[in-house]
Amino acid sequence: MGNWKHRFLRLFLKESSRLTSASFRLLCPLAVEGEGQGCILQRFPEKDWEDSPFPQGIELFCQPSGWQVVPEQQPASFFVAVLTDINSDRHYCACFTFWECLENLQVMNTISTSMFSGQIQLTAFPDVVQPAKVFAPKSLVLVSQLDYTEVFRNCLGLIYTVHVDGLTVPLETVIGNLLTCVIPLAGGSQRTITLGAGDRQVIQTPISDSLPVSGCSVAQLFRQLGIINVLYLFCAALTEHKILFLSSSYQRLTDACRGLLAIMFPLKYSFTYVPILPGKLLEVLSTPTPFIIGVNSFFRSETQELLDVIIADLDGGTVTIPECVHISLLPEPLLQQTQTALSMVLDPELEVADQAFPPQSTQPSALKIQDKEIRAIFLWLFARLFQGYRWCLHIIRIHPEPVIRFHKVHQRPR
Repeated sequence: MGNWKHRFLRLFLKESSRLTSASFRLLCPLAVEGEGQGCILQRFPEKDWEDSPFPQGIELFCQPSGWQVVPEQQPASFFVAVLTDINSDRHYCACFTFWECLENLQVMNTISTSMFSGQIQLTAFPDVVQPAKVFAPKSLVLVSQLDYTEVFRNCLGLIYTVHVDGLTVPLETVIGNLLTCVIPLAGGSQRTITLGAGDRQVIQTPISDSLPVSGCSVAQLFRQLGIINVLYLFCAALTEHKILFLSSSYQRLTDACRGLLAIMFPLKYSFTYVPILPGKLLEVLSTPTPFIIGVNSFFRSETQELLDVIIADLDGGTVTIPECVHISLLPEPLLQQTQTALSMVLDPELEVADQAFPPQSTQPSALKIQDKEIRAIFLWLFARLFQGYRWCLHIIRIHPEPVIRFHKVHQRPR
C-alpha cells in the first residue's frame, strides 16, 4: 500500500480526461462545476468472500452529490450509507472522505493533452486566474453486515490518522486486524477489539439479531420533526406510502431512516429502503412502489414534482403531505395515549407546568435513555394493537391440511 497515493494521482488524471466540455472549468477558482467519475483504487479483500460480495456501484454512494474537485480544502466527513442486495440483506457502508491536494498544472496539462490532442495550450486562457492547487476527494469505505456507526467512525478515523500522521504502526497491520476481527451477531454481551494502534473499540451486541440498533436516532428524529409529524410518518410507513427525507447532512438522513424503522419493530419494512440516494439515481423516486428514501437538500428542486410522495424536511422540521395522499392515523384512544406518553418523555416539564410548586428535577433523560423510553412506548402501542389478534384468525378446513388466514372483518371482543 505504500504507493497508493501515487496510484490515486495517476488514476484521477486518467478519469479527468473523460470529462465533458465543461472540464476545463474544473480548474478555474470560480467555476468548479465539472463532475468526474469515482473509481476504486484498492479493496481488501481483493476477492469476494462467499457471505460478503463486494457491492456494485459503491462509488456513487461515497459521493452522493458527485465527484468534484474544489479550489479549497474541505473538512473530513463521515456518514453511513445502506445498500440492500438481491436477497434483501442490508450492507452498511461507512464512508470517511478527506481531501487531497493536487497540482493544478498537472491536471490541466493532462486534460488539454487528452481531450484536445495538444491543440489548446494553457496560454490560450490568459485572462483566467488559475489556482496553483486543487483538492480532490478520496473515500475510505468500510462495508459491514452489522450496524455500528460509532465503531465504524473510530476505525476509519484511525486508518486516516495512521496514513496522514505517518504513525509507526504499519497500515497493512491495522487493516488486517480490522478484516479478521469476529463479532457475534447477537448475544447482548460487550466485545472489545483493537486494530493494533493502541486503540480499543467496544461493541455492544443486541440480544437478538432482529432487534434494531437505534443509538440516539429515534430521539433525534422526534427532536427534529416533533411528535405529530413523526406519528404521521409512522402511520404512513405502516400503510405503505412513499416517504422522502431531505437534509443537507448525509448522516442525518441515515439516522432518520434508521429511527423510523426502529419504532416499527417488531414489524420489518420490506419495501425499497435507501437512506442516501445519489443524485445520479433520482429517477428511483418515480417508482410506483412504496419506499423510504433520503436525498440531500441540494436536489430539493428535483423533488418538487413528486405528487404522491410525503416529504420530511429534517433541517426545517416540516412534513409535507400531498393532497392526493390520505394517511390513516392510529385509532382513538390509542392516538391520544401515545401522544401523551411521548410528551412525558420528550418534555417532562409539561406534567408539572401548571403546579404552583413544581419539583426541582424535571429535565428530560439523556439522549440514549430517551431513545429507549420512546421505543418502549411504541412496543406498548403494538402490544395494544395486536391484543386479541387471534379472534381475527379464520380456519379453512376444505383443504387436506387446515389453512389459517387473517379475516379483518372479524371483530375482537372489547
